[in-house]
Amino acid sequence: MRGPRLPLLIVLLIFVAVAGWFWFSRQPQHGETIALYFTKQDGSSLGKLAVSMRSRRADESASEYRENVARYAAIEAVAGPPNDIAAIRFPPGTHVRSLTLDGSVARVDLSPEIARQAGGSFAENGEFKALVFTLTAIPGIDAVQVSVNGVRVPALTGGHLELDQPLRRSDW
Repeated sequence: MRGPRLPLLIVLLIFVAVAGWFWFSRQPQHGETIALYFTKQDGSSLGKLAVSMRSRRADESASEYRENVARYAAIEAVAGPPNDIAAIRFPPGTHVRSLTLDGSVARVDLSPEIARQAGGSFAENGEFKALVFTLTAIPGIDAVQVSVNGVRVPALTGGHLELDQPLRRSDW
């Protein structure tokens, strides 16, 4: 009787191992992070922080989750690093009105406060460099198209940075 039970036990253990692996591999990973970039006050160096992300919800498709991650990343990039970190920052009150993904392009609509930049081209480049590097760190996003208050603008008031085309890491 022992002989027929051993193969059955082996098959049962293999089944339990495969089922366990399948179940655990489908569970959300905790502790995932995204990279939040900020431009240091020298204007050319980037700093990087790891920001914790929530897990994908069961009722959220992969594309919805990716867009939500990108939206969260953009919000964090515009908010900037903690105040004790010296960095170039967006003008006070600037916020992300919306973010959508169109293929590999993140379309970010910023509030009109972005036009209050008092730091000239130096600050403008630093702000957008941080936003672009943060969003393009997300797999599948290669460029960022910026609009202001729902309107695609050729440049901000100072005209230092062209915004009529998507921005890429290679622009810096």
